[in-house]
Amino acid sequence: MSIRPYREIIRRKSRQIFVGDVPVGGDAPITVQSMTNTLTSDAKATIAQIQALEEAGADMVRVSCPDEASTKALKEIIRETRVPIIADIHFHYKRGIEAAEAGAACLRINPGNIGSPDRVRDVVKAAVDHNCSMRIGVNAGSLERDLLEKYGEPCPEAMVESALNHARILEDNDFFNFKISVKASDVFLSVAAYQGLAEACDYPLHLGITEAGGLSSGTVKSSIGLGMLLWSGIGDTIRVSLSADPVEEIKAGYEILKSLGLRRRGVTIISCPSCARQAFPVIKTVEMLEERLAHIQTPLTLSIIGCVVNGPGEARETDIGLTGGGKDNHMVYLSGVTDHKVATGDMVDHIVGLVEEKAAELEALNADGEMNEAPAAKRIA
Repeated sequence: MSIRPYREIIRRKSRQIFVGDVPVGGDAPITVQSMTNTLTSDAKATIAQIQALEEAGADMVRVSCPDEASTKALKEIIRETRVPIIADIHFHYKRGIEAAEAGAACLRINPGNIGSPDRVRDVVKAAVDHNCSMRIGVNAGSLERDLLEKYGEPCPEAMVESALNHARILEDNDFFNFKISVKASDVFLSVAAYQGLAEACDYPLHLGITEAGGLSSGTVKSSIGLGMLLWSGIGDTIRVSLSADPVEEIKAGYEILKSLGLRRRGVTIISCPSCARQAFPVIKTVEMLEERLAHIQTPLTLSIIGCVVNGPGEARETDIGLTGGGKDNHMVYLSGVTDHKVATGDMVDHIVGLVEEKAAELEALNADGEMNEAPAAKRIA
């Protein structure tokens, strides 16, 4: 029993698959992914965007493959990037075969949509031959007509039935190397569908609130839906779907996981909203620190509090802390203990230096990189 049981998340027990060399499900950390919005046939632009996503911390990246020009570009794209690439396939089975042959690590495909049993077998064979996993991606906006007629509207039961129908096709072909998603733009529908699917199977689940909206509104909406599911132990890989730069999806995904203690990457800043008591410009200071510390990947905590009301208490719980004080003298805390003072004009440069020094120290202590992942949460047997 943890000394803080209120923080425990008991993760659903799922089977584990691999997307390239990245484990998904089982005891693996929850992965964060995004999708490019360039023309995949424009290999140069797509490579540049994937590299930006890699820099932001993406564990895998999906690219759309609607035509032969896109699958032809995949070889170069995969050769020039590091993360596993997921090929998004709709309807045409040959695109799935071509993507697997080009080196895609995963196919996002609904086997019931690509034609005859022979075509499904051909795609499965290509996936097996090229060590390629799959994702069954059910979306409330594109449910099968017979299910809409049966249930009258997109509903959790219809989405779960669709997912299991597609899964059965792969199972009948002796293929089990897949994960499943049941996405909707409605938070309630998405959460209920994932809850039902989590009870109905043990396949790893890819979470997302689809078409969530713009950067601000979409992040809030996704945080509510994904947060509810992750807190209840459901989910093995996530995407925050935003009408924004795909890099923002990775940032939001990590922030969601960090807030629940499921993944740790980079600096977690605890800061106050500021008020008349602030002894330095808190909002401007935090903005500058977020920008200048974005390159830090080592997980550590930093508190930036404008006054002594909550500052000392927050600083006790963080690696580095700053609390506003009078007469342009602000207290710096190291490992929760008061250490020295700093003036407002020197504050940002000084804190950046301390964080970089602390990050280097932690990296040296844990050179194998395991520090970048939070310990695996408990799982439901």
